[in-house]
Amino acid sequence: MPIILGTGAYRYEVVDDWAKLPPGREFNADVAAVGVDTQDRVYAFNRGQHPMVVFDRDGNFLRSWGEGVFRRAHGVPTPYMSGEPFHRCTHTALSPQGDLYVSDGYGNARVHTYAPNGTLLRSWGEPGTDPGQFNIAHNICCDADGWVYVADRENHRVQVFDGHGTYETQWNNMHRPSGLFLARGAQPRFYVGEIGGGMPVNYEMPNVGPRISIYSPKGEMLARLGQRPAGLERGQFMSPHGLAVDSRGDIYVGEVSYTNWRNRYKDQAPPAGLRSLQKLVKVR
Repeated sequence: MPIILGTGAYRYEVVDDWAKLPPGREFNADVAAVGVDTQDRVYAFNRGQHPMVVFDRDGNFLRSWGEGVFRRAHGVPTPYMSGEPFHRCTHTALSPQGDLYVSDGYGNARVHTYAPNGTLLRSWGEPGTDPGQFNIAHNICCDADGWVYVADRENHRVQVFDGHGTYETQWNNMHRPSGLFLARGAQPRFYVGEIGGGMPVNYEMPNVGPRISIYSPKGEMLARLGQRPAGLERGQFMSPHGLAVDSRGDIYVGEVSYTNWRNRYKDQAPPAGLRSLQKLVKVR
């Protein structure tokens, strides 16, 4: 029986075992980020032995690369909270003019802007909870008008800035947003991966994630996919960390399931085949 998440115009069928990996190339590791190109090929950046794995939209394995190059996502060091690039940067985004925005979130609380030639143009942000401050700037994207959106994870919000780093507004009512993806088009939509409870006292709390939330460009919450605590059953998430949406509106969810499992269950070994990449097919 199909598992459907969401309601109304935002209904998605959970596809089990979508990614078809050859023997010996199973992830057995976190999928930290997901991307989709113009041909709907899916790129899963993971923390296993084959860091970048590429699939077609049906989940057929195409190739992998990055072996021996990427030790673990989020890792380029400078002194802790120095404000200088980079400590452990988390994500990047391109402006309409081709400038590159980098969220420098672990051990720093900054966003850095680079020109296409690699020149550092500006940086903004500092540790804290006030507007314009960050407590783990974990993801970033930029829209066609040049507005910059930052998933401020441990402040439970997405902050919105102009292209020069001037604070505009924030979206609240979310729990530890980690993944952030803007699907462009006639009706742009923002997809937010909320990784849910991070302490033993709220691991099992319903309605705080892990889940996927969908927002309008004005910050209006349109839908939420998944209301149950973290789990292994179809329709449940462990820790949505990276998101991408293809040309048909299907959602690809990369999860740091192995890290989440170790944090929650300590010495208990992860179950075989612990899921770290899911596909949600839009129901039409």
